[in-house]
Amino acid sequence: MAASPGPAGVGGAGAMPGSGPSSFGFDSGLEIKTRSVEQTLLPLVSQITTLINHKDNTKKSDKTLQAIQRVGQAVNLAVGRFVKVGEAIANENWDLKEEITIACIEAKQAGETIAALTDVSTPNRPESGGQITIFTDKTGVIKAARLLLSSVTKVLLLADRVVIKQIITSRNKVLATMERLEKVNSFQEFVQIFSQFGNEMVEFAHLTGDRQNDLKDEKKKAKMAAARAVLEKCTMMLLTASKTCLRHPNCESAHKNKEGVFDRMKVALDKVIEIVTDCKPNGETDVAAISIFTGIKEFKMNIEALRENLYFQSKENLSATLEAVLERTEDFTDSAYTSHEHRERILDLSAHARAELQQLASVWLQAQSKRTKSIAEELELSILKISHGLNELKKELHSTATQLAADLLKYHADHVVLKALKLTGVEGNLEGLAECACKFSEQKEQLVETCRLLRHVSGTEPLEITCIHAEETFQVTGQQIISAAETLTLHPSSKIAKENLDVFCEAWESQISDMSTLLREINDVFEGRRGEKYGYLSLPKPMKNNANLKSLKPEKSDSEEKAKIAKLGLKLGLLTSDANCEIEKWENQENEIVRYGRNMSRMAYSLYLFTRGEGPLKTSQDLIHQLEVFAEEGLKVASSAQAFSKQLKDDDKLMLLLEINKLIPLCHQLQTITKTPVQNQGLLKVDKCITKTRSMMAILVQLLSLCFKLLKKLQMENNRWVSVTNKDSVDGKT
Repeated sequence: MAASPGPAGVGGAGAMPGSGPSSFGFDSGLEIKTRSVEQTLLPLVSQITTLINHKDNTKKSDKTLQAIQRVGQAVNLAVGRFVKVGEAIANENWDLKEEITIACIEAKQAGETIAALTDVSTPNRPESGGQITIFTDKTGVIKAARLLLSSVTKVLLLADRVVIKQIITSRNKVLATMERLEKVNSFQEFVQIFSQFGNEMVEFAHLTGDRQNDLKDEKKKAKMAAARAVLEKCTMMLLTASKTCLRHPNCESAHKNKEGVFDRMKVALDKVIEIVTDCKPNGETDVAAISIFTGIKEFKMNIEALRENLYFQSKENLSATLEAVLERTEDFTDSAYTSHEHRERILDLSAHARAELQQLASVWLQAQSKRTKSIAEELELSILKISHGLNELKKELHSTATQLAADLLKYHADHVVLKALKLTGVEGNLEGLAECACKFSEQKEQLVETCRLLRHVSGTEPLEITCIHAEETFQVTGQQIISAAETLTLHPSSKIAKENLDVFCEAWESQISDMSTLLREINDVFEGRRGEKYGYLSLPKPMKNNANLKSLKPEKSDSEEKAKIAKLGLKLGLLTSDANCEIEKWENQENEIVRYGRNMSRMAYSLYLFTRGEGPLKTSQDLIHQLEVFAEEGLKVASSAQAFSKQLKDDDKLMLLLEINKLIPLCHQLQTITKTPVQNQGLLKVDKCITKTRSMMAILVQLLSLCFKLLKKLQMENNRWVSVTNKDSVDGKT
């Protein structure tokens, strides 16, 4: 929602932005300033403490004293900015005004005290041996620093309450407007209310986007991202589903389709409030079962603790923990989609783990009664054996789930069933619809079960949440597609019913693309190629912000530039998924167009990771080098496509050359940008490069798709010619 995770959403990618000005309370820019000043204040206070404690009983040099004075002045300046922000918040929130004002006064006093105590020009400062010292003032500075931290923390906590209150108020406004939309009976009234609804959703998106970036808990951040993604995609669905209901008021499937959208949006809105308030309605607790990988991790920690404490756990507790883990492997062994070989291997490894635990328990019991070196070594060996066996089980489960997911994504890459479903709707073919709906339901169940298995092997909590989100999306969207197709089949000439089905199908295709990216990230985590922190895959991460004194200038802040780059990087990440989907369609993976296109996609993915502060590219120089190679690969794709165009007929050749001619200039422009020095505007250069790269990837996706279609067409024509030639040859012999 900081940028679109898929094609759905009113106004495209900008429908649910993550930041920007808004019309509620104090604007989100003030919240950004609050964070910026906070990031500036804390390091400066830390510097004061460090400088004061340095060489406690020795004289300070003039250089040190000047450094202390500069830091003290910088703290006072940052406090002044912070207080202005706090006062602006207080003026907009009368119920908290008194508390915030008192905290701001304390902060201001602390800032002035620090500035005064670190001012080397103070005339009454004691001197020793001809040099000015501040030893007698050290206690005063420390007290002032503590007061400053206390008051700043108080203001931030109160501001946090303001943000939570605003999110709840905004959500209530959205819910109230949704209730009006559910009951509307005329197009004119619907258009007016939906316009208001759109504005309220944008406001809600601004608030929740800022909140998501501020969350420190990666699990909560992933949950927030998933809920916001639902709201964004459902906004467009709500529009077309409601219009279809208004056009066909007596159609049961249309009403069912619309109700499904409203229900899902309400659940997502409630989920956001759960996250920001950190509590569930009616005191409920989260009882979701832990994944197999998480269970194995906990079990291994328990048995490894026996090295330090033989009485840390009881045998019964360890056995129960292992049984709980192995019981969950039944999701794999009971699945109709698990191959016989994988099922047998999982069962064997599970039995082996039970046997190893029995052996460990026996040695453990001996170690409790007699502590000899040989027993200790035997215990260590037993721990290592069971750990190794569980690692083998993890590998097998990972292989089973990811292989199933990869095969499924490849099989459904062309969306054949989805296209057939659309066609039966347009034709008004009720019998055909029943058959296609049955096949589509089977595909949906496969994807749902695959997401369930992937969750077990995801490796991190945020990726687990993404798997759960994908599972729910396939389940709900699958049912809604069938109801939308039923409506179109009953009203085959209805343009709005067709548009509605298209919107749901686009959401499905978008989720398939997200699943492909999810699979890649799960593999990366398993193979140790990625860090532990993840968010929703279709959303950008906030950039790391190194605050310094330059951030006090009133110009556009680095954090805003970095947020912009993060959004551009997100779109680039989505395009790599689209390119990979196109590449997987090709039977000949060694085709030059495919090889160079794959190289471009991999490099674009590295650039995407760079915008998130992750991946192999660590410095701006790494980025520039990668972009130079990326531009070269783009020219190679263009050259290979030109060579292929020579085999085509005039119309097809012209169509392909038009796409090629879009790519070549962009490659040259990117090369020019990378070689042009930009003084003190590194972020601006990165911005331009990522923008250009994104444009190249968009054209690459189109080029790969077009080349694939033209190649298929060429092969069909060649096969037809061979068939006709063979027939003529046979006829001649006869």
